[in-house]
Amino acid sequence: MDPREVLTRPAPAPDFTEPYGDHPDQVFDVRGTGPLVVFVHGGFWRAEYDRAHVGPLSCGLAAEGYRVATIEFRRTGQPGGGWPGTFDDVTLALAEVPRILGQEIALVSGHSAGGHLALWAAADGPVLALAPVTGLAGAHELDDRAAHLLLGGGPGEVPERYVAAEPSRVGTLIHGTEDAQVPVELSRAYAARTGSRLVELPGIEHFGLIDPLSAAWPTVLAEARAAIGS
Repeated sequence: MDPREVLTRPAPAPDFTEPYGDHPDQVFDVRGTGPLVVFVHGGFWRAEYDRAHVGPLSCGLAAEGYRVATIEFRRTGQPGGGWPGTFDDVTLALAEVPRILGQEIALVSGHSAGGHLALWAAADGPVLALAPVTGLAGAHELDDRAAHLLLGGGPGEVPERYVAAEPSRVGTLIHGTEDAQVPVELSRAYAARTGSRLVELPGIEHFGLIDPLSAAWPTVLAEARAAIGS
């Protein structure tokens, strides 16, 4: 199976969708009941990738007894996306989603660029980052300079933004050793720098971490349960 197949695999519609702000992209989907997991989708912060591609993951977590809120946010390539709008949206979502739902966040999680945003924005509580894009100054050439577009320049042009956008939050990271999109070395460096826990999955590529049909999924579930304490 093409591992990218999960990006377009149909998923059941969310239970409901709610706004957390006034912009059309300031919305979140909710599935399931149980401890609240707020999930931040990936896609190198680009507009062409939205929350729909983590529908299978959201359904998979909901089936395991979690309430999953998948947030949308402004992304590069659209008005207001990039610095600082993308960051402002995720910060706002993490404040507003639990208020709207009347439920505390049990876990903040994200994949790829969403893993970076989860580590950056989560104020307290456990964070589970799946193949996060960290070390932005060194990773700004990935995916046709996605970080360059996110921050409006390279590390030599807007160094203060690279400093401000780099997370330092301690969390649990899961990364496949065969990840061709986001090299596992980024997570190794982040774990060494912050004291975060890193779970490396031999033979796993980038997209398996968000696919309930993949060999990586039992580890993702186990680490989510351990982080939440359930």
